[in-house]
Amino acid sequence: MRNLNLLPLLLLLCAACAGAGEPWVELGGRRYGVEIAADDHSRARGLMFRDALAEDRGMLFIHEREERQAYWMKNTRIPLDILYFDDGLRLVSQQRDVPPCTSGVGCPAYPSAGPARYVLELNAGEAARLGLSDGESLRLGPGIADR
Repeated sequence: MRNLNLLPLLLLLCAACAGAGEPWVELGGRRYGVEIAADDHSRARGLMFRDALAEDRGMLFIHEREERQAYWMKNTRIPLDILYFDDGLRLVSQQRDVPPCTSGVGCPAYPSAGPARYVLELNAGEAARLGLSDGESLRLGPGIADR
């Protein structure tokens, strides 16, 4: 009988452990599971050729150093918010509601207003929904800063 009482606790622990390995960031009081793009190849591919991005998901691009960044939407099928963060994880620039550019030709660049090292792409409208202002802090989940 005692073993049956432990079953709910064990199930809860297993559920917590299952999601523990997924990278995440927190912004504006909300947590997002993120894919990490920390090398040239993954940064170049980004969210190309995707038809959707789950509501609680995003992609975090990590650059080797803080400098002005410019992103484009080549072969990207979903509208995005592109958020630029400095070395201190402070929001330095926002490009909101960036439209898709599926043609792959003539896609404009969306630059940061200042030097950035981290770039977070979320579904379009998230920055407005969170009421983000420049200076907002990004919190990285365990292990992300080590990449």
